[in-house]
Amino acid sequence: MRSLLAPLILLAPVAANAQQVPVAPATSEEDASEGGDNSAIVVTAHKLDEARDSIQPALGASEFKIGREQLDIQPGGPDRGLAQVLLQAPGVTQDSDGDGELHVRNEHGNLQYRLNGVIVPESISGFGQALDTRIADSVDLITGTLPAQYGYRTSGVVSLKTRTDAFDFDGDVGIYGGSHGLIQPSATVRDAFGGFNVFGSLSYLQSDQGIENPTPGKRAVHDRTRQLKAFGYVSKILSDEDRVAFFGGSAIGKFEIPNVPGQQPQFTLNGRSQFDSSTLDQNQREVTHYGVASFQHAGEALNYQIAPFVRYSLTRFSPDPQGGDLILEGGADASRLSSLAYGLQADASLIVSDAHTVRFGAFAQQERTRSRVSSRVFAVDTTGAQSSDVPLTILSTGGTTGELYGVYLQDEWTISPALTFNFGARFDAVRAYVRESQISPRANLVFKPGPGTTFHLGYARNFTPPPQELISAADVARFNGTTRQYAILAGDPVHSEREHYFDVGIQQAIGRVNFSLDAYYKRKTNLLDEGQFGSSLVESPFNYARGKAWGVEASIDYSHGPLSLYANVARGQQKAKRIASSEYFFDPEEIAYVANHYIYTDHSQKWTASAGGSLTLPNRWGRLVLSGDVLYGDGLRSEDSAGIVPNGGKLPSYVTANIGIAQTFASPGGDPDKGFTVRLDVVNLADKVYLLRDGTGIGTGAPKYGARRGVFVGLRKSF
Repeated sequence: MRSLLAPLILLAPVAANAQQVPVAPATSEEDASEGGDNSAIVVTAHKLDEARDSIQPALGASEFKIGREQLDIQPGGPDRGLAQVLLQAPGVTQDSDGDGELHVRNEHGNLQYRLNGVIVPESISGFGQALDTRIADSVDLITGTLPAQYGYRTSGVVSLKTRTDAFDFDGDVGIYGGSHGLIQPSATVRDAFGGFNVFGSLSYLQSDQGIENPTPGKRAVHDRTRQLKAFGYVSKILSDEDRVAFFGGSAIGKFEIPNVPGQQPQFTLNGRSQFDSSTLDQNQREVTHYGVASFQHAGEALNYQIAPFVRYSLTRFSPDPQGGDLILEGGADASRLSSLAYGLQADASLIVSDAHTVRFGAFAQQERTRSRVSSRVFAVDTTGAQSSDVPLTILSTGGTTGELYGVYLQDEWTISPALTFNFGARFDAVRAYVRESQISPRANLVFKPGPGTTFHLGYARNFTPPPQELISAADVARFNGTTRQYAILAGDPVHSEREHYFDVGIQQAIGRVNFSLDAYYKRKTNLLDEGQFGSSLVESPFNYARGKAWGVEASIDYSHGPLSLYANVARGQQKAKRIASSEYFFDPEEIAYVANHYIYTDHSQKWTASAGGSLTLPNRWGRLVLSGDVLYGDGLRSEDSAGIVPNGGKLPSYVTANIGIAQTFASPGGDPDKGFTVRLDVVNLADKVYLLRDGTGIGTGAPKYGARRGVFVGLRKSF
């Protein structure tokens, strides 16, 4: 602990330029504490929210914003998953429906999630999504050359603001369901009183298609999921300049692992050599709990937020209790991975002069990870043939305490009203399975030559530590002479990824039409990737020694009155060379080829596009909302037809469309926001059969088919 606390003791208060919002003059601190005028309290809260946002502006980066109104009117409305919402952004590639795995600018993961500006430590990767869309007042995806306050996970920052501001008690309760056995009840509540602001959300999901179907059929075999999510927020306004807040949440999920009927048994277990693969009973349980406390000060020149946090995550995989894994595949893993992370984040800005705003901050985290994997395998002879039908049990345990530190300093220099130069650097260090550090300069130039036109040009040096919760010390020699014997018996440790990132773009507004064009290029050392190896369904990280990526993104949107439209398209690719860690996961042939050739990473997709819109029509009962969206994917990578080039082929392209219709019936007082909403949504309208993964390629695991057509209805009452 002493090593974790040492830099925190040295922390000075940190801050950003406060944007002053007038507060109702009749409201004093005493009035607020006595529960005076709620409207004045909320105005003060808005002022503090704006000041908090000014601590971490995305100067020079690319932003895609979705507000609460857009979240509510899209197909699925507030019941739509966060991953499906983010697919509306340019350059975001779909990898799965169930676990919400996304690729931003062809990166594997490397996404950071923030709530009200505070980093939410990542959970052990699995199938559930810990954050619920209904808690968000807005969702921003920030990409490109990020300013110095953003570190560690840098392919994109998903920034959510919670739905916390309220004048009076309100909320909603609803139920959503339909195809694939989906039942999803939920409720939210908000209130403001006596200087306090509270918000709560609770949802439950049950479905017969929790994970992607590994077969093209409409119904997956053994794929039920049950998920519970809860979130709570409470804040107290101490004065016009100070606020304390506490928020946290839980996500608990149980998943059946879907089966592929017709698999042929390969081994004999205690005299049994037959097993129906459609009856395989593998399951995974995931638990995540997180909590954050924050203190914010918004002064005339100094603005800062200090936030301690804690997060616990657990993933447990259970193989088939009847030994089906052993008969079909020759091995079965019962695994338990847990992670406890806690630390502190501090961010601030100081207005030095009219031309300079200095931002600075620090981050410190300590994480304790534990792993326990009990592997049942068979003994084999020197030819690799099974020599005994009595399984052996090999126990692998591990654990480590890791530390992550970072500090940053940058200056927003307003050279002229049209030209801003944001430059700085951050220093990061990781002490876990590897001990590494880096100084990372960042610079963004923003030029606004006239109304509606913005150019940006940026460079960022990035440092991405490997996910500690997915790494365990490997002793592969213990599997020698078994059905799990590795072809390669050694592997280098997983290292941090280091990147040079260049980005240039333009945004142009013409009337109500907004257009943007962005191009980027990246060079990487120790490119981080992850793959599914073995029967345990938690992915494991590895490095490519070298990597490179480029892309171009274009987007356009229009909004006027009841009509809102958007469209975007992205072209890009990522390639890598020489596997540089965890080599024991791979075949010698793959290692040899990749050692001398650049190959596509498995999550690289050449073309991605999306479009959508909504139309709101007032009527005699309230309002009618029509919405729809379309997603195009060129296809992720697969094994080439000759079986020579890893990731040398690609899957077929696909187009899917979703539509929604929602009628809101106004309350007796005529307020549609306090009324009753009935909605109908159709997902994958044309019932397109398409592959997201085919199970080939480097570390891609089982096949994944996109969800077939689904029809869903929802009922929601606001109050």
